Amino acid sequence: MSALWSVGAGLLLLLLWVRHRGLEAVLVHHRWVFVCFFLLPLSILFDIYYQLRAWTVWRLHSAPRLHSQRVRHIQEQVQEWKNEGSKRYMCTGRPGWLTVSLRVGKYKKIHKNIMINLMDVLDVDSERKIVRVEPLVTMGQLTAHLNPMGWTIPVVPELDDLTVGGLIMGTGIESSSHIHGLFQHTCVAYELVLADGSLVRCSPTENSDLFYAVPWSCGTLGFLVAAEIKMVPAKKYVKIHYEPVRGLQKICEKFTEESKKKENSFVEGLLYSLDEAVIMTGVLTDEAEQSKINKIGNYYKPWFFKHVENYLKADRTGTEYIPSRHYYHRHTRSIFWELQDIIPFGNNPVFRYLFGWMVPPKISLLKLTQGETIRKLYEQHHVVQDMLVPMKSLEKSIQTFHVDLNVYPIWLCPFILPNNPGMVHPKGDESELYVDIGAYGEPKRKQFEARASMRQMEKFVRSVHGFQMLYADCYMTREEFWEMFDGSLYHKLREQMNCKDAFPEVYDKICKAARH
Repeated sequence: MSALWSVGAGLLLLLLWVRHRGLEAVLVHHRWVFVCFFLLPLSILFDIYYQLRAWTVWRLHSAPRLHSQRVRHIQEQVQEWKNEGSKRYMCTGRPGWLTVSLRVGKYKKIHKNIMINLMDVLDVDSERKIVRVEPLVTMGQLTAHLNPMGWTIPVVPELDDLTVGGLIMGTGIESSSHIHGLFQHTCVAYELVLADGSLVRCSPTENSDLFYAVPWSCGTLGFLVAAEIKMVPAKKYVKIHYEPVRGLQKICEKFTEESKKKENSFVEGLLYSLDEAVIMTGVLTDEAEQSKINKIGNYYKPWFFKHVENYLKADRTGTEYIPSRHYYHRHTRSIFWELQDIIPFGNNPVFRYLFGWMVPPKISLLKLTQGETIRKLYEQHHVVQDMLVPMKSLEKSIQTFHVDLNVYPIWLCPFILPNNPGMVHPKGDESELYVDIGAYGEPKRKQFEARASMRQMEKFVRSVHGFQMLYADCYMTREEFWEMFDGSLYHKLREQMNCKDAFPEVYDKICKAARH
């Protein structure tokens, strides 16, 4: 009882302090207080709800039975929109704060919201090596479902809360992408409800134009209701090798060399300064040296990027065996390195052992509670960007990131980009090796100004025939946007399928110059 009184007294004092300082002041200058005492427990409740729901669906096998019914409900909503005279655009009814993107789409307030409650794994076909899923299935949910069966998917984008629909309509990448390409390149079929209410399946051999136009379209060609994704056999561990490299030229040479090796199941680089990095390579294996197993995903373990940095500080190479699912979600607990700006002491051993099991807070809840003041502060003093550039431009790109942003660590992730039709493809006629350069954090460049700096960055990326991930803030004009992306197939289908009155153009959904 005395413990309860102590907790109650502590909470009362906290509330009085918040009242004295003002809620907005606490949220801006002491955000860790709100995150630790409110968002972390709320995030746990979120997780419990979705895990119980997934378990119930699995036990009752209700997902396959109800899928067709749910799709018909979406079709009925589209028909209702038509009966109303098609006076406004349609969009998914999922609240903007629930998405992993830092952007909150204001268009949802004025468009016709179509409710899409599709969050189940529908079928695992071991013979075809295909898993069929609904669009709101998350990466954490999918790997938890497949791994016990001995399967995984070729590209498992990092954060647990990323959804299949977001990774298809936007894009997704992982350290296996130098072999398998982007997330979209591991998909073999999509099912969509179109603007006329019809249900269509598309694949490389069936409605192929639509199949290649869907990725990066951000839901402006139709509503995704199911996807079929390749599966590969899962193994118990990833044998990972850490190698510190110094000197920008040597970093780029080593990273390019390892990215071209097909025997590497995984390749990743963390750049800690302009001329210091750790290059990591990994292979899947079922055997491990017991003394070298590192269960990095356990809540009390150091954040992965900090663990990697120790090899740089000690100037030594190293080899470990990380359980596969821990490896796939190695950056999740620290949201790459974003959590250090929210909970500065989050990697402290005491915090990890006492409260690490509650980390990370849900990104969706961080968005929901950030308020206009924090949103503007983040917009002006914080960068979350992924730029995809040809590997041959890596050194020049890193130098540009350093001059325009000066944000570290920087994530380096290689991927092969096939010459397929659609918005994103290499300049030539053949597949080309690209690299995702991810910058997340507070720019250290003096007199950083978000709009001017990012427009400079976007101009550079266009000049090397690169691409900007569309989850992030985009400052390009319409002409610049379609200079970066190939809109020929996209616009052709928008015309053919009567999308212009049903969905906004992708530029109008994601670019700051167009959003209201």
